[in-house]
Amino acid sequence: MDYNKSYEAVILANGDYPTHPIPLQILHGARTVVCCDGGADRYIELGNTPDIIIGDGDSLSDENRTRFADILHHNPDQETNDQTKAVEFLITQGVEEIAIVGATGRREDHTIGNIALLAEYLKRGVRICSYTDYGIFIPCNGDNTFECKNNTPISIFNISAHGLSATGLEYPLYDFTAWWQGTLNRTTNEGFTISAEGEYIVFIAYDRL
Repeated sequence: MDYNKSYEAVILANGDYPTHPIPLQILHGARTVVCCDGGADRYIELGNTPDIIIGDGDSLSDENRTRFADILHHNPDQETNDQTKAVEFLITQGVEEIAIVGATGRREDHTIGNIALLAEYLKRGVRICSYTDYGIFIPCNGDNTFECKNNTPISIFNISAHGLSATGLEYPLYDFTAWWQGTLNRTTNEGFTISAEGEYIVFIAYDRL
């Protein structure tokens, strides 16, 4: 995995602010930073200036709502969350590759929802992944190969895939019907390949990268 790349756009969600060097590097190396509502408060508090703030405004401080009114894109839609609003906005701007940071923590239900939504964004034709303080979530479709060190912890979450198989992993894959069934795997050499028809999400931990 290349963790030194610069993304065209990075979304800072309103979960736990990143502390690991990798998501922080991804955030600070972005050409455009879109903050989800209240996620902007911590970003601004640390001396940064977002390019765009997007959401329904319910968790953004009154001070920053006034101070950054010119870059605030208010979206009151309650049928989706602020992370999705940010993704949809960037897609309308022609952005094709997006990284998300700060999408986990605080509330576990929000964390699960944000991770599951990655597969929905993939259907929109955008290349997207979510960096946490522990690893990276990558939504996938079909056959994919990943480079990482031997003995790296891996988990696979099946969304709609069938015919799941892999090389380079300790435990064989099959057509999981529950998310937990593909967790706690690990690589057996430098990288691994997954073959499948349909969508799934891969988690690759940092600690052995």
